[in-house]
Amino acid sequence: MSEQTEIRSTERPVPPEPADPAKPDSAVIRDALGVGVAVGLSGFAFGVTSAGAGLSLLQTCALSLLVFTGASQFALVGALAAGGNPLTAAAGAFFLGARNAFYGLRLSAVLGYRAATKPLAAHWVIDETTAVTLAQPDRRSARLGFSVTGLTLYTLWNLTTFVGALGAEALGNTDAWGLDAASPAVFLALLAPMLRTAVERVAAGLAVVLVMVTLPLLPTGVPVLLSALAAPAVLVVQGRRERATENRTATGEGRS
Repeated sequence: MSEQTEIRSTERPVPPEPADPAKPDSAVIRDALGVGVAVGLSGFAFGVTSAGAGLSLLQTCALSLLVFTGASQFALVGALAAGGNPLTAAAGAFFLGARNAFYGLRLSAVLGYRAATKPLAAHWVIDETTAVTLAQPDRRSARLGFSVTGLTLYTLWNLTTFVGALGAEALGNTDAWGLDAASPAVFLALLAPMLRTAVERVAAGLAVVLVMVTLPLLPTGVPVLLSALAAPAVLVVQGRRERATENRTATGEGRS
């Protein structure tokens, strides 16, 4: 009679990771409204800055309606106010807004809109809508967050742009009121919370240094374009350091 040996595994099966819990619609709407209202009110500063740069009320409102990417709008009117060439100013604004195309590639997979809806949704692809959308646990919440943030921000941004431009015309010389500082102040307020890692902070700091050094030497708008070189420069240095660390680690393991 042959003996049968039963081999039992001592390893316990690993339970599946629980799925992210659904987020209540009220919480998604609250977060989206908070971002939309907070940033949308900054359109007032853009309206004032644009009017102070010499753009008409119609031109100012058209920028917010058709361009709708705050940092690029501020960069454009800031360069024009400093006497820069319109083509150079437009090029700087274009490259600054090009990041939204990369946001769109990510959001396209997350939101899953139909082809007919994508061109309309693309107009709302900016920093704030991207942040709210990617923070959601599922597609339904992502769509809700994107829609509420985009609608709130687009509506308020354009309304406050109109009010700011009208107010600037009533005030006259905005430089006398110190409103020319509104553009960089708002831009820094939007940028600062996004700098979460040391690499991002170093890249931003280097970009500032490049602008400050080249500003007196180059035509208006060109320093902004050159400041974009800060990001690849920092990434190259970081890559070299990581490879050097890996080589030292490998060498140490080989000797041991």
